[in-house]
Amino acid sequence: MTTPPQSRPRPLPQKIIGILGGMSDQATAEYYRLLNEGLNARYGGWDNGEIVIVSVNFGNIQHFVRQGEWESAERYLSGKVDALERAGADVILCMSNTMHRVVEPIMAARSTPFIHIADPTGEAIRAAGLTQVALLGTLATMRSETLRRRFQDRFGITLLTPDEADQTTVDRIIFDELVRRDLRPESKAEYLRIVDGLRGQGAQGVILGCTEIFLLIGQDDRPDFPVFDTTGLHVAAAVAFATEETGAEA
Repeated sequence: MTTPPQSRPRPLPQKIIGILGGMSDQATAEYYRLLNEGLNARYGGWDNGEIVIVSVNFGNIQHFVRQGEWESAERYLSGKVDALERAGADVILCMSNTMHRVVEPIMAARSTPFIHIADPTGEAIRAAGLTQVALLGTLATMRSETLRRRFQDRFGITLLTPDEADQTTVDRIIFDELVRRDLRPESKAEYLRIVDGLRGQGAQGVILGCTEIFLLIGQDDRPDFPVFDTTGLHVAAAVAFATEETGAEA
């Protein structure tokens, strides 16, 4: 049974959610908002989350990604994970699909729990009975063989990606517009055109594989075509983890 807010011990024992943020500031703000909304929905009353954010300089991140300096990115983010662990994080989230490329191996060497953004997405797709879905994201995400293997090996899911020209378009809109919350109707139309093209190639749904894409398109834009928002699914997994032993769930 759910414990009534007035009957809970104070301060309420909670798991601390650690966010590796700043990639971008827009996505980080949405994660904070959505986590607290989700936790309040579980707890009720005035309770929400205990959250630690270590926010990086996005200028460094975009440089590492666009120049392919992945070793430098790993060193940089490893120090930020250190800071989250020193702050007492009980679980760590990297709120960038792209930077899982370096954060996944960082976390593999540590004991702090880590929720990989692909896993709740893969679970949702498998639960929907789908086996072939489209993927939108940065160039690094759409071209990641490691990500393809994770979806295939863990969930039996094949990823379809746009052609090279459309990949460049998707990436440009992310870096030049969405990370600044510059939401343009013409860019939305481009994304939906690309989604429709992938649907025509056999995609059974689409993964919004960048944590800003949901700001531009979502399920309401294609009601009859499953849309898997990695931001929302990642947040939901973190809320479930954080409330697992608090009596917040019915």
